Order: sequence, then structure tokens, then C-alpha cells
Amino acid sequence: MNRATPVTIIMIEDDEGHARLIEKNIRRAGVNNEIIPFTNGTEALAYLLGSDGSGQESAGRHLLILLDLNLPDMTGVSILEKVKNNQHTRRSPVVVLTTTDDEREIRRCYDLGANVYITKPVDYDGFANAIRQLGLFFSVMQVPETE
Repeated sequence: MNRATPVTIIMIEDDEGHARLIEKNIRRAGVNNEIIPFTNGTEALAYLLGSDGSGQESAGRHLLILLDLNLPDMTGVSILEKVKNNQHTRRSPVVVLTTTDDEREIRRCYDLGANVYITKPVDYDGFANAIRQLGLFFSVMQVPETE
């Protein structure tokens, strides 16, 4: 595996404030990887799977996906399902960041292949702290090659 290949962080989050908070705390944890933000599922899926939906676009990319479940145009669960069912993106780690702490929803995300599920605490400090820890986690995590 080529360790020099940088991991690109794909952030799918429609709340501007949350997006800024996430980026700020990832940076504060010393993670300097490129972050590509999307505010809806349609654009994010077009980037990840290409206009034809084949996922060929992402072959060879090293991606880490931060996924909000509540998006304006589709559910994060359906994005998770598409990413994990595609041969080119299924190994990309997906971190679900959401305000939903429904047990069934959490189980469903793990069943579909989510790697980490983080409930956004309502308070700013709790959320910032969770993201800082996530940043530290990113700095040591290995992302597998895609084919």
C-alpha cells in the first residue's frame, strides 16, 4: 500500500455552522488533509460515484466520508447504502455525524457498513470535543486501497 497517498475528507453536512465547527476541530487536532464539503446528497453522490453512478471516479481515491443523516434532498442512510454497495467506494470509511440517537437508526447504519456513529451533542463544547477526538482518530487511521 502506498502510504504517501493522502486521504481526502468528504464532508456531507447541510448545516453551515456544524460544517465550520467540524472543520475547525479537525484542523485543531492537527489533521491537514483536504476537506471537500457538500451540502446535499445529490452533489456528494455525483462526486463519489460519478454522473453514471458506477463509482469508477473513486477508484484509487483514498476517501474518508463524514456523513450527516439529515440532508435536504435525501437521507444519509441512502447515501451510506449507495457508498457501501459500490465496489469502488465500499472500503472508504464512513463516519456518521447526526443529531439522531435512535437505537434502530444507529443499528441500521452499522449494518450498512458505517465505521463510526457520532451523535452530535446539542451543546457546542460536547460537539467540539467529539470532533477533536475524531481528528486524533483520523491522524492514526489507515484507509485501505480501493480497486
